[in-house]
Amino acid sequence: MTLSRSSPRPLYSQEERQRRDQTIWTVVQGILAPLQFLVFLVSLVLVCMSLWGEGDTTWAQLSVLVKTALLYTIMVTGCIWEKVVFGQYLFAPSFFWEDVVSMLVMALHTAYLVVWWQDSLPAQAQLWLALAAYAVYVINAAQFLLKLRAARLQASQDEAVSFTPSVATQGH
Repeated sequence: MTLSRSSPRPLYSQEERQRRDQTIWTVVQGILAPLQFLVFLVSLVLVCMSLWGEGDTTWAQLSVLVKTALLYTIMVTGCIWEKVVFGQYLFAPSFFWEDVVSMLVMALHTAYLVVWWQDSLPAQAQLWLALAAYAVYVINAAQFLLKLRAARLQASQDEAVSFTPSVATQGH
């Protein structure tokens, strides 16, 4: 008796890949993701400088607000993208765990907004909360980069399979 391994579900079916490649929301995500990462890096520096006593706390706090606004924007547009490509706004099987971690990222950034708005924590504590949100954001960004790599590998494999001559046409 032999055990057969089922191959893992491809990240995208043919139809999903076509929808992904044809929607403007893929372009939007492709612009917003690196922009958000750049804002994250600037904010991270400002937050760390403030926590080390070498930077302006107000600028650090405002940078977290800008980062959070971009996060909300990329989440909303990402939900639209997921609906167009997979037929559901969140938790499509191909991106389930990325979406789960995204919800934690959103919760931490939202908690930052609440404590900033209400001034319910001292500024330094607010910035530590921002760093916690940023740590989870880095994990989430890594998840999406791994998915991007997986999508490229799948596309390469699909191309290789489509260009491989079948046995029936070789030398017959």
